[in-house]
Amino acid sequence: MSPRRIAGAVPLVGVALTLGACVAQGPVIEPMIGEGAPERVELDRTPFFPQQQYQCGPAALATVLATAGVAVTPEALVPEVYLPGRHGSLQPELVAAVRRHDRVPYLLPPSAEVLFATVAAGRPVLLLQKLGAGPVPGWHYAVLVGYDASHDRVVLRSGTERRKAMPAAHFLASWDRGGRWALVALPPGELPPQADFARYMAAIAGLEAVGRIDAAAPAYAAAAREWPDAALPRLALANLAYARGDLVAAERGFHEAARLDPTDVAARNNRAEVLRQLDCGALARREVDAARRLAGDGPLASTVEATALDVALQPDRDAAGCPPD
Repeated sequence: MSPRRIAGAVPLVGVALTLGACVAQGPVIEPMIGEGAPERVELDRTPFFPQQQYQCGPAALATVLATAGVAVTPEALVPEVYLPGRHGSLQPELVAAVRRHDRVPYLLPPSAEVLFATVAAGRPVLLLQKLGAGPVPGWHYAVLVGYDASHDRVVLRSGTERRKAMPAAHFLASWDRGGRWALVALPPGELPPQADFARYMAAIAGLEAVGRIDAAAPAYAAAAREWPDAALPRLALANLAYARGDLVAAERGFHEAARLDPTDVAARNNRAEVLRQLDCGALARREVDAARRLAGDGPLASTVEATALDVALQPDRDAAGCPPD
């Protein structure tokens, strides 16, 4: 099956972070946790990996991966994430390592409310701090495992400290200086609290892009359940079915995606290609004609034209067993 005929489902889009100042006067955590949220949370069963030799990246990453069910140690992660020339780890290496271990690297929005809600839901968060505001970089990875609103403190797994308590205002200021970058490692099929559709789909697309299909499939299925009116998860699942040669499942998935979003060019093009291969020439013609009208001169126009040329070579009839239009 030629990959040129099947349009991709999920773009790997970058997420722009909007930084904001952290308020230091008055209670800090209380206004951020929302009504009904617990006043105090501590995920005390979160693993702890003290580390000095390779700084904090491998240890912090091992902490969230172990919580997500991966049997791993910081030492095993060093070759994956530690950059000797930089004497540390960069965020792309951490994200890539999460994918290699078949977990979904979900980047949280730059929101303290979401950060605390994630911990309250039982998921420790790997984050980047910049400790100190001077000219010397103080970049540091830690894992947020708790907060205490009544005392305005957070609890971290940090460096060689299993339970580092830190004033909330100081913590949020250090996270702010670090760009408000935060990540959770999710088992495939598990959604983060307050899940953002675009962020979650982009995280799964990253898994698919590096060939971790067995992890991507249940994650896309979870997205389809969480957002039943969204076409994109169905399109992604149909593309995976096509890749494994299951044309019947692929056709059903593309049809469902097109039903949910009749303007989805990729869904209509891909269904036309599958219908062609199923010897459903008449149906394929109608579908590719709709795709051409929708594509116009847009980015998928050439893909649709290639599909249309192949469909034109098919007999204009439907074989027995073709699906209903």
